[in-house]
Amino acid sequence: MSQASTTLHIRAYQPGDETAVINLWQRCGLVRPANDPAKDIRRKLAVDPELLLVGLAGSEVVAAVMVGYDGHRGWINYLAVDPDQQRHGYGRQIMTEVERLLRLRGCAKINLQVRTSNLAVVAFYQSLGFVEDPVISLGKRLEFD
Repeated sequence: MSQASTTLHIRAYQPGDETAVINLWQRCGLVRPANDPAKDIRRKLAVDPELLLVGLAGSEVVAAVMVGYDGHRGWINYLAVDPDQQRHGYGRQIMTEVERLLRLRGCAKINLQVRTSNLAVVAFYQSLGFVEDPVISLGKRLEFD
């Protein structure tokens, strides 16, 4: 059973958040060798920077998400809640804000990708109303470091 929900203060990313956000992503296992999180942040700040969100518990960054919208679909990337702060409702709160922001832009559907081995995260998204789409996710790297 979840612990009681605590209100999360959600705001747009600020430059001083970089270290905390990258550390959070690393603690949550979201950083992969092919992705430089600092570079990913710089790329996001060049396109809809207001859609890179952080969630604060007091003054501590405990949640973050990178949101995309291309005029057709919304995308969720790098959603993270500090492992020590999970089960407080923070993931649900930040996703509620994501949905609000995407609806304001006219977004009709949100897509996201979860590693098939991450059953707890799949269950989290399912609890928010997400369903598995009958698609295959394909990718092609354009940059190799």
